[in-house]
Amino acid sequence: MLNQGRSSAMAKYFLYFYRLKNKEMETAELLAKQSLTELANKLFMYTDAQQWSLLIQEVFENDLWFDMKSAGGGEPKKMAAIAICDMWKQGFEGLDAVHHQAGHYLISLQGETASIYAYAIASHYKKAATKGQTRSLVGSYDLKAQQTPNGWRLTQFKYNLKYADGNLSLE
Repeated sequence: MLNQGRSSAMAKYFLYFYRLKNKEMETAELLAKQSLTELANKLFMYTDAQQWSLLIQEVFENDLWFDMKSAGGGEPKKMAAIAICDMWKQGFEGLDAVHHQAGHYLISLQGETASIYAYAIASHYKKAATKGQTRSLVGSYDLKAQQTPNGWRLTQFKYNLKYADGNLSLE
């Protein structure tokens, strides 16, 4: 009877430890997903605000895989974060407003790396355009991130255009 009591106590201890460890892992996964959601939000918000230095400091790895082929962005390739920001800065010249609305994040963790899938709509506004003042781009993003000493940073940016609407040239 004494051994049975000891076995029962040991089983309860291991069950308690397992549940505690499982909760710690769940908490860590939730915190990582929260950080990755914030990373994706920063990507869109900093882009809209044209805060290029913040994109470089807080969002992108120094070099990342960049693919906007579906929207006419050329062949996918590895690019420096600063080159991407310079390209976007030039692309936004003359626009009066840029707005991204993103959501429906699906985040998958694989240790120190993560995948983020997101829906997004981008709206570009140009007051001086004579054939319509807006263009809208609707699509999704396949983002990859890496845990670094400075937090999560994007290592892949892939845009999947579903459709574009409005005055696409903003002339």
